[in-house]
This record gives sequence, C-alpha cells and structure tokens, in this order.
Amino acid sequence: MDAEVLKADPKARGTRSIIREFSLNTSTHGIPGIARSRSIQNRIFWCISTLIFTGVMIFFITQSIRAYFEYPSQTSVSIAVEWPQAFPAVTICNYSPLRYDRFIGSFLNYTNTLNLTNTTDTTNFTFAQSLYINDFLVYKLNQGESLNDLFFPLESMMMDCVYNKISCYATNFTSFISSAYGLCYTFNAKLRDSFNTRVRNSSENGGTGVLQTHFYVHQHQYVPYLSYAPYTTCNDKPNLGMQIMFDQYQGADYAYTQFQCYTVCLQAYIYQKCGCGHPFRWAIRSVVLPGTDKAINISFCDIKNPCYIEAAAELMNTRSIWTTYCPDCTEECSTSDFLIKSSSLLAPPQFLMNDIKRFVESSKIPLPANWSTSWAFEIQSNYVSNRSLDWD
Repeated sequence: MDAEVLKADPKARGTRSIIREFSLNTSTHGIPGIARSRSIQNRIFWCISTLIFTGVMIFFITQSIRAYFEYPSQTSVSIAVEWPQAFPAVTICNYSPLRYDRFIGSFLNYTNTLNLTNTTDTTNFTFAQSLYINDFLVYKLNQGESLNDLFFPLESMMMDCVYNKISCYATNFTSFISSAYGLCYTFNAKLRDSFNTRVRNSSENGGTGVLQTHFYVHQHQYVPYLSYAPYTTCNDKPNLGMQIMFDQYQGADYAYTQFQCYTVCLQAYIYQKCGCGHPFRWAIRSVVLPGTDKAINISFCDIKNPCYIEAAAELMNTRSIWTTYCPDCTEECSTSDFLIKSSSLLAPPQFLMNDIKRFVESSKIPLPANWSTSWAFEIQSNYVSNRSLDWD
C-alpha cells in the first residue's frame, strides 16, 4: 500500500487543531468542558448544559430588547373641555391666628400658674412670653378646650362678599383650623352631605366666575412676635386616617392629596413611637395604626419634647418604616392647577372710608385706643380687597 495514502490530510488535521485549541482556551463557559471530555457521557452532559444555559441567556436578551422597543417614545396629552366649569374653592385666612384681646387673659393665667411669668400686664407683651404661646395652645387642646374663641371670626373681618354679582355671606363659607393661621374659611367647598348646597359654576348668574370680597383684618389685635404684619402608581381614595382628619373640616368633601396622606401617617408613627402626636398637627386628633381599623384619640406632645422630631426624621429617612406606615401615600391620579395672575391697586378708595369706619365700629372686636384720631390710618393698614376670577 502506498504510504502516502496512509498519511492524514494536513488541512483537515490543521482545522481540528484550531477548533480544539479555541475550545480549550475560550472564556465561554461550557465549551472547554466539551473539548476536555474523554468519555461520551461526559461530553453529552456538557453539551446539554451548554445548550440549556445558552437558551436561557438568549431568552433574557430577547426580553430586554422587546422591553426597549415597547417603551413609549412620546407623551400623549388629551384635553377635555367641560361645560359648565366649576368655580374653584377659595380659602381665606387671617395672617395672624390669634386675637390679642381674647388671648392675653387666659395666656397670662397659664404662664403665671406654671410660674413661667409673674405679671398681670396685658398691654406689654415680650418676646420671652411669646416663647410659651405654642405650649399654651397645645395645653388647651389636650384639655379638650376649643380654640375658636381665640381666633378672628369671619363676620368680624369680611365686610362684603359678591360672587358673579350675587351677594354671599359668612354662612356660605366652611371653616377649618390651622396651626399657622387659626381659623380659615373656604368659599365653594364641596360638601359630602350637600342636600341644600352645591358647588357653584363659573357661569352662574350669567357671569364669568368672579368672587369679590373686602376684609378688615384688625392688625392692632395681632399677637406680637407671632405675626408681624399682614412612573408609579396613583391613588384617589382617602384612607381611614385621612377621612377622620377631614371630619374636622365641617363636612367639606376634600379629595385625596399625597401631602395630607403623608401628614396622617406621620402622626400615626409619632404616636406609636412617643405616645403623643405632633404638636403642630392640630387637625389630626385621632390616628389609625397600620393593620387596624380603629381610631385612637391622642394628645399632643410637649413642644420641648424631642421625641416627635426624632420620630419624624426616622420615618422620613427609613424606607422600611415608610412602606409600613405610608403604603397608600402615592401620587394623586389627577390634579387641577389654577393659574393665578396677581395685580394690585391702592385701596380703599376715598368714597368707602366712612362705610368701612362704620363696619369696624360695629364689629365686636375692641378698637385701638387712639381710634378716634387714627381711624383713617388704621383702615389703610387693615383693609384688604380680594377679587378671584375664573376665565373659562
């Protein structure tokens, strides 16, 4: 037999050598195992394993590519035209939460009883005394006493109110309490039990949605040092804790807001941590703890107690606590924004001065000591006129 015939094909041997060397040195897992296998069973095992994991890898790569191309590449905006359009709710608060004449007597009794002060002077109010105001207010709330007598009633501030050329009155406003501004009053609030009331439309009485009010703010009764001068899921249902808080708003039907949800769950955590509530969240006198449906009446923490501050910081900075106490506090499903363009004009006009003077003198709030000589200056300092327009 010719010896040349028995020689192996150099080209074929070179190809196998290249493939084997590549298989032994590649960093791809599985292929070196196949190349090193010395038995059929071992080689079959490595081949099957490599095919399975290659298939898994191809699957995830395909899913990632599909997800990339399915991601929205543009924003779709739809505009809904509603008619008639509801007039927005307008809330008005006096910049000062407290009336000095109603506040000072009971405040001095409180500070003198606790030996914080020793004075009966109701005329001169010092900065040192102002440091105890919040303690005094929290004390009265924890005693179950109402603070309404310390605030400015709407009847004593609002001189007149006209909506689309129809007179409106203090009875057309609902009220709620604010730790910053005392009693606040809302016009056109949507009420839950609205048998005799309804939300006003901007086109009511053939108008364009104009609310015009005039106020006298009684700046001389401001308490010194307290007021100086005038991708994600959404939610639209208030939880039980928010519903209990809204009960403090005289039946007004308020919708879900993320900020209020945060406030309610924060108060619940502070109560469970400290045994008392945040002293500046007056509207939240009851809390509902996670996993329960029972409202718990709470008292407020002392202003100087650092526990409520530490608990608030702990909740805001710990994700696990946040997801436990505030799981429902996602963004609102829909929001309504009203653009406001402010303007100003010197007020009041001269022809209204005597009418304003008669109104102030007939109100139940004591007049400044020098009213007879300075009434014109006082009116210029305290008169406020507001006109809200809703352009459809």
